[in-house]
Amino acid sequence: MSNAEKEVLIVGGGIGGVAAALAAAEAGHKTKILEQAPQFGEIGAGIQMGPNAMAVLDRFGVADEISKHAVFPKRLVLKDVYTAKELTALDLGEEFKEKYGFPYIVLHRSDLHRVLVEAAEKNPLISLVNDQIIETVEQNEASVTVTNQRNEKFTGKAVIGADGLWSKTRKYFADDEAICSHYVAYRGTVPIEEISSDASMDDVIMWIGPNLHVVQYPVRKGELYNQVVVFKSNNYKEDSDDWGTPEEMDEVFKGCHPLVENALSFIQRQIRWPMYDREPISNWTKGNFALLGDAAHPMLQYLAQGGCQALEDASCLADMIKVHGENFEKAFQAYQEERMPRTEKVQKSARIWGEIIHAEDPVSILLRNSLLEQTKAKDFEMIDWLYGYKNKVAEKVSN
Repeated sequence: MSNAEKEVLIVGGGIGGVAAALAAAEAGHKTKILEQAPQFGEIGAGIQMGPNAMAVLDRFGVADEISKHAVFPKRLVLKDVYTAKELTALDLGEEFKEKYGFPYIVLHRSDLHRVLVEAAEKNPLISLVNDQIIETVEQNEASVTVTNQRNEKFTGKAVIGADGLWSKTRKYFADDEAICSHYVAYRGTVPIEEISSDASMDDVIMWIGPNLHVVQYPVRKGELYNQVVVFKSNNYKEDSDDWGTPEEMDEVFKGCHPLVENALSFIQRQIRWPMYDREPISNWTKGNFALLGDAAHPMLQYLAQGGCQALEDASCLADMIKVHGENFEKAFQAYQEERMPRTEKVQKSARIWGEIIHAEDPVSILLRNSLLEQTKAKDFEMIDWLYGYKNKVAEKVSN
């Protein structure tokens, strides 16, 4: 089999993995997605897609279909979790869309993932295979080979590790561990008719307080209301599930505003999500093997950029593969050089933003609130680095 006939192998069939397959296919390569689950699907609840992510979804031809399932919020709002005072808001209206080229949307993760998978299934260059726990990756001058849990082997011309926070492919680049922030999240969606009439269906709301926050927004075209409750556990125990319990959540949120108390009453309590990230690493690629998305740069959720950065990765990958053709080593190196400074900044900024919104001492809270209250709804300067990135990528590739 000639190199041109071999496939690009994608380890992981989440948002990043499927986007990577669409990227490789766009560049003309046959691609196989190897997903460990018995069927393709996403767990979780809502996801936020900034215009930087929408640009990629548009590029891959799925933005219109995704929009059918999305809600287009008018504002991002920060509120005090105890007083319900609005601290600041970001206007997501026409000026925002004009500046960044695309809207800000919120939707159910499973809706986003399903649309991406359907696009992959329709693409004649992409095949999808389930029940594949990839244990090893090997490469030589001619090919790469991955081996699954049954010792079955797949051989291709390149491999992209997109297997998430708990990535097995990352071990080839870093001997590191995921870092627990001592925060946990509880998520859930509820029918919209169950929600108080006080809730704004036009806003993404983040209620903030010392070591805790709650995020709320509608999904499924306004049929469901997505809620995420996050708090820092004082009972953290390494290698244990006996911390960050629903009982601790109730205790931590005592005294919060009645609208927040009401939100907690609808939260799913069966699944708790400990919040992890990892330190940035100095290399994601070797030969015809590279990492993408959370496997390369897992980040905390405070900027709502985990999925967005995986999509940016995929778009950049498509550009670099087009430039370098069958030379995946050069394409992956160029992709890493472009993406690494960007994702490291987002990773570190997510941590900092988490510290800001969760500030504990009164002086820090006063200073934060004073600065937030002075920020105008159409002041895009602070977010320009985040949402204006796509144009810079396009410029670098075209030059």
